[in-house]
Amino acid sequence: MLAQRLKAPSQDNPSNITPMGFIFVCTDKSEKYMLESLTFPQSKAYGHRVFAVKPEDYIFLYNLDADTLYGSFLAETEGQYDPNLELFEGKYPYYVKVKTIGKIKKLKNASIFLSKLGISWRDYLTNKGVRALLSVLEGKTAVKKDEGYIDKDYRPPIFSTTLWDYPKQSYGTTPKGNNKYPGVTPAFIIYNLIWRYTKPGDLVLDPMAGSGTTIDVCKEERRVIAFDIVPTRKDIVQADARALPLKDGVVDLVFIDSPYGDNIKYNDHPRNIGHIPATEERFYDELEKVMVECNRVMKEGAVLGWLIGDQWAKGVFVPVGLKIYERLTKHFEPIDIVCVVRRNQASNTLFWQSKALQHNFFLRGFKYLIIVRKSSKRKLKELNIKWSFYER
Repeated sequence: MLAQRLKAPSQDNPSNITPMGFIFVCTDKSEKYMLESLTFPQSKAYGHRVFAVKPEDYIFLYNLDADTLYGSFLAETEGQYDPNLELFEGKYPYYVKVKTIGKIKKLKNASIFLSKLGISWRDYLTNKGVRALLSVLEGKTAVKKDEGYIDKDYRPPIFSTTLWDYPKQSYGTTPKGNNKYPGVTPAFIIYNLIWRYTKPGDLVLDPMAGSGTTIDVCKEERRVIAFDIVPTRKDIVQADARALPLKDGVVDLVFIDSPYGDNIKYNDHPRNIGHIPATEERFYDELEKVMVECNRVMKEGAVLGWLIGDQWAKGVFVPVGLKIYERLTKHFEPIDIVCVVRRNQASNTLFWQSKALQHNFFLRGFKYLIIVRKSSKRKLKELNIKWSFYER
């Protein structure tokens, strides 16, 4: 996949960097505005794609109503965000300014050709994919499907269900955290949380920052502050998560990947909560102090995501995740619980799989991502749901 971005071979900006490609969507209602203004807006649902765009990347415009593809264009700017944008009544605050490359070409029945190429308008196109799409726009229909047209690692998907699974710890061309760090956080979890629950410019807090994954993810249009009792890098501030050096009500999102007990030795600091076994109630008492402190520094209505796993050791199962949920909901309103598939852990080997079957125990296959909100002091509406019932 693409290791380096190359800029498009425009006369204004000759360079050796190869472009990515993006397909923006419109409808019959918005097509005229977008083609005339050369401003391509998108809603919050696709804001993460807008911020993936760099100047000189190739942009195509796909009218979903008419099944028509227009191209091609070059991005003049990086992805932009303007919450006061009046376009479409402010519902499309994410946008890119583009310029044309010669005469705009038009491809009808575009879904047929995209299907033949194996391309979705939601994909991030490699330079090879851009060339293939340009060939189709030129009328060369002999282009065949190729896995090299799409860069699946450039940005992770925004998940729509409560089962999150991604095969790698990081994404893109730069590391997110240190994948050699014990218990390193999968970057896609933080990526999904910030795009669901924050907007550009919001402040994200990680009070147990580890190798700094949250910092690296939040470099994309988010402010971030990270603490750890023993910092592993210069941009992590030394602090105890039970006594954060922050004012009340300043944080928009908190992410925590806390210890699951004393199963991993992170450091020798005497106040490290990770020294306490998960079988002791004191472990949860200390983590509850972290919860209270996070609640203090969060704004009303702000969201907290807590990643946690259960423990099984020497025949004893400890439902750590359920205990953490119980403590969290004493201080926050529950939003949801996500099941995050565990990958690349030490027990994910044939040796441990055979031991689990031989001795009749289960390896840990998932973690909980518990998502809660600081009470907005709004009275909860009484639910009036019309369920469907089926006769048996």
